[in-house]
Amino acid sequence: MKQIETISSWQLACIFLAFLTGSAIINIPAPMVEVAQNAAWLSLIFAIGLGIILLLCALFIYQSTGESFLGYSKKAIGKWFTLCITIPIILLLILILAFIIIDIGGFFTNALMRETPTYVFHTLILLLAAMTARSGIEPMARMFVWLIFAMVSFSIGILLLAIPFYHVEHLFPIMPDGIMPFLHGIYRAFSFPYAELILFSLLLPFISKKDKHPLKKIMIITLCVHGTLILIPIIASIMAYGPIAGTVKFSVFNIARLINIRDAIERIESVIGLALIVGSYMKASIMLFILKELLSDVLNLENKRIIIFPISFLILLLSLIMFDHETEFAEAVFITWPLFINSVVVLPFLFITLLAFFKKKRT
Repeated sequence: MKQIETISSWQLACIFLAFLTGSAIINIPAPMVEVAQNAAWLSLIFAIGLGIILLLCALFIYQSTGESFLGYSKKAIGKWFTLCITIPIILLLILILAFIIIDIGGFFTNALMRETPTYVFHTLILLLAAMTARSGIEPMARMFVWLIFAMVSFSIGILLLAIPFYHVEHLFPIMPDGIMPFLHGIYRAFSFPYAELILFSLLLPFISKKDKHPLKKIMIITLCVHGTLILIPIIASIMAYGPIAGTVKFSVFNIARLINIRDAIERIESVIGLALIVGSYMKASIMLFILKELLSDVLNLENKRIIIFPISFLILLLSLIMFDHETEFAEAVFITWPLFINSVVVLPFLFITLLAFFKKKRT
């Protein structure tokens, strides 16, 4: 990728935190508890460990070659074989962007503004994400610092105010149905969001060459901070709802509905709802920026920004026609998506990592 824009390691870490935490903080708790039950928090810890391994692999390729794994792939296996890897990743990015937009629209229509047509939310969020991605990675990095701070502050504040509704006894037993739900939870959490950090690694070449900060240390700390931010809502959801925690969609939002302190602090779920929407918007913006870079590279475009609005319009159409029912969307996210991302992204990435490792070992 040829680019002029550069950012520091700390700015990249902020975008990384927004990328991983954005839509996960609202979508992870209930699906994780649904499959892993009381062991959901333990499954998440193991999935974070796998995510750290992927992150170390991505950093190894970048620090060894100065390129992303796709950039190095062109030198290792050739342009045309790399194209065979890149095109499915582009299709996957289009798919995940459609999923994010559908999810935001579903959250609005199910929790906040039920009478408003879904396409209104899809259009507004996607237009905002497109304009943000078009502005470039430097403005995104500066803006997301404040947005991620606001999102995390609101979320943690809500979970602290809900302490009276927590029951520690709901956390036990940890594995009532054996180890299989625990393993299923690892698989689900690894597929979303930790396998996606391979896509984020395509932004590593945007780090300024003059930056002297310890990139590996910063990124691992950021991943651990993200893991803590997801772990807390999962534990809070289990303690608040017990056996039905896996059936409660948008856990943090619904925990906010429980809060009523002497009729002075109540109905604050709208605030947390907006904070959670901001997280999904940030992730959509980052994904759209990565998609823009890949498409521009494949099509050899001089003006990279020209592709953003046409591809955003395509994603908007997909978000409106892909699914007729919410159950179809849930099946695609929880069954089809993990298989797709592991086969299209994770396996090629591990193959390229092995090539880079053996090449460095020979030299």
